[in-house]
Amino acid sequence: MKKLILYLSIGLLFNTSSLADTKCFLAKENDKIIKQEGDCTLRYAPCSTFKIAISLMGYEEGLLVDETHPKLPFKEGYVDWLDRWKQPHNPTTWMQNSCVWYSQILTQKLGMNKFKDYVIKFNYGNQDVSGDKGKNNGLTNSWLSSSLEISPEEQVVFLQNLIDNKLPISLKSHEMTKNILFVEELPSGWKLYGKTGNGSQLNKNRTKKLDLQQGWFVGWIQRDNRTIVFVNHIADDSKQDTYASLRAKAEAKEKLLHLIKD
Repeated sequence: MKKLILYLSIGLLFNTSSLADTKCFLAKENDKIIKQEGDCTLRYAPCSTFKIAISLMGYEEGLLVDETHPKLPFKEGYVDWLDRWKQPHNPTTWMQNSCVWYSQILTQKLGMNKFKDYVIKFNYGNQDVSGDKGKNNGLTNSWLSSSLEISPEEQVVFLQNLIDNKLPISLKSHEMTKNILFVEELPSGWKLYGKTGNGSQLNKNRTKKLDLQQGWFVGWIQRDNRTIVFVNHIADDSKQDTYASLRAKAEAKEKLLHLIKD
């Protein structure tokens, strides 16, 4: 349990609009909803799912080169609650290990003006990158249980624009980001792409973290000319000893496997 508490404190954190248990699963194919469960309109902090947007920014600005470059060294003072972060990371391992310090290096190299401009260009949720009130940390923390929020419905729109190469950036930036989001091969030739996110909920006025988790798993599955984009989100109503993001991922995979069998 101690490890879980540390994990929740690193900044991979969420907020929620209420203390009530909320769940959303949303899947679309060819711009048509093929499955929806729960309320998918409520906004939450994107936390580690925002790495998708940061990746697009990084490739577009030349801060990221390909799937394995640049390889950046870990330094003392970086966020290091997880042992696997205490090592060099490249774009692929950054995404796989959900490494916070790699994200923060990229956003700081971008600077606030460019960072904010990309969030607006991507029409990403509420587009608020101000960060925690009075802390001036929007450039490094706005997506971590802070000011930036996005709904599951908005996540799906953003992901669909990524898949369709419709964001106002280069084709390379789209393709490189999609490449580093590959997760695994599924049965019958389907490929799974996605990103988890995990954190704690906040009270309504964002002044206190609660001992309740939130978790995301967002992405798409693809085979030949078929693509199904999906978002699964969980907001716990009681304390849990397992990560909400991992539960969201497991649930999403189960639902997706059921969909492609139909």
